[in-house]
Amino acid sequence: MTQMINPSILTSKLTERIAGVMDAAGGWLGFDAFMALALYAPGLGYYAHDSRKFGLMPAGTQGGGSDFVTAPELSPHFGRALARQVAQALEASGTAEVWEFGAGSGALALQLLDALGPQVERYTIVDLSGSLRERQRERLAAHAGKVQWASALPPRMRGVVLGNEVLDAMPVKLLARLAGVWHERGVVLHEGRFTYADRPTDLRPPLDVAGHHDYVTEIHPQAEGFVRTLADRLETGAVFLLDYGFPEHEYYHPQRSMGTVMCHRAHLLDADPLADVGEKDITVHVNFTGIALAGQDAGLPVAGYTSQGRFLLNCGLLDGLENASLAERAMVQKLVNEHEMGELFKVIAFGAKGSPVWQPLGFSAGDRMHTL
Repeated sequence: MTQMINPSILTSKLTERIAGVMDAAGGWLGFDAFMALALYAPGLGYYAHDSRKFGLMPAGTQGGGSDFVTAPELSPHFGRALARQVAQALEASGTAEVWEFGAGSGALALQLLDALGPQVERYTIVDLSGSLRERQRERLAAHAGKVQWASALPPRMRGVVLGNEVLDAMPVKLLARLAGVWHERGVVLHEGRFTYADRPTDLRPPLDVAGHHDYVTEIHPQAEGFVRTLADRLETGAVFLLDYGFPEHEYYHPQRSMGTVMCHRAHLLDADPLADVGEKDITVHVNFTGIALAGQDAGLPVAGYTSQGRFLLNCGLLDGLENASLAERAMVQKLVNEHEMGELFKVIAFGAKGSPVWQPLGFSAGDRMHTL
């Protein structure tokens, strides 16, 4: 297992690593390259070292030490509801394998494996983090005969593909409209600190942004490329991606002028990804229209799009809660309430090119494909 480094030493070593790459590139790195190193540089990036990322409580609290919480850590009912959708997809596609990308603590995998039982013959986790793999291995020991790990996709896949809060951690390019001129925002090292530096570019957001005011936003070539790769590799099955974000017309709204890049540490948010590199998560919201078009253009038909709250309710989230404790019900409410995760988080589904047409349970009511 990767050993945890003292935070100040970690940041110093990672800064040195990034500075070396930056120097080799001529002193300027696009934000996507910087974000990739900050999160995934071997042994030093946020997801590549042994700090605890996922949990209910922040660092410094008894039994805590985490930076953020995801839906499976909030409530096991999340995984049980999603399992109903996965079960339907496995049956409809005639497959028996689940692929989960970025499985985090392994909480979702455990919930799904417990719920699905013999319907799943193999559960493959694709995760770049060695330290997270070890934690997943420990947590999933009861299902050791079914679970395997991969660091890359095979040429051909069959089954149901899942990604819960995966797209938001994929590096993005930053664009800045300054005095009416579009620039790509990159990173340089100045007096020992990372700072932004902009270069004129031909890159543009997919929509014209109304107005003449300065405007910062993101484009998502890596996330869209990931979906195109799935389209190329998935022979039969389905894809379900859950994350926070908006359709394109909301993502590039004129008033969203500061972009969506944010950082998570000890359950607090900040908007400075250039500080304390390696010590905090860096994420962006997802442009679900871009994701939908990437899949559709590559041959993955969109099977549904809706809010997480509606999706989970359609999948029977509330079933069996009659005797649940007040605390348990409160956690379930966080998954569906509009002011919590229910509205900001969305779910998009694709059917594989070779799969029969079927109606996913999670979109039986409240489908929003028309908003994409």
